[in-house]
Amino acid sequence: MITTSIWGNRFIIAAIIQGAIITGLTLLIVAIQLLFSSTINIIQFLSLSFEGPAKWFFLGYIFYMILVVAIAVTAVFYNHLEINMTKRIRGFRTVLAWIHLIGMNVGGTTITLTMIFAGLIGSGIFSLITSGGSASAVAKLTPNNAIMVQFIPPIATFTGLLSVGVIAGGITYIATYLQKTDPN
Repeated sequence: MITTSIWGNRFIIAAIIQGAIITGLTLLIVAIQLLFSSTINIIQFLSLSFEGPAKWFFLGYIFYMILVVAIAVTAVFYNHLEINMTKRIRGFRTVLAWIHLIGMNVGGTTITLTMIFAGLIGSGIFSLITSGGSASAVAKLTPNNAIMVQFIPPIATFTGLLSVGVIAGGITYIATYLQKTDPN
């Protein structure tokens, strides 16, 4: 009888790490806001310019939170296979499970962080932060839609990696689900 879900544990650890990353990012954003609160309200500016590049910041941030939940839910799926159904993931399915884990974590994280960074660059907030938040920088703060084009290829590439990972995970799950129960 299997008492530990190896793959469930790996995905839970990944979800904890991803949760720590988004928490760190949130704390960084709050710290930056506190440092520049006398000059500009960064979140207010981003929310007022939502129709421009700033929407990439918000979508990236929201997608990152969804990614953390998706990884944790995936851990439950693997736990169900390995503990409740007492099925083992072996052989080629192990390779597919690794592709799933890496694809979700590397692909998903890179997509969302790139979107967040693109939103900060395109909205002009990144320039404001790096210039020290001077009043002249605030006056020149204008969204730049043209700069956003350079972020599309890496986002598309890592979307492919995420997709391959999720498809590999689906194949792993279905193949393991359909296998006969191991008597050991």
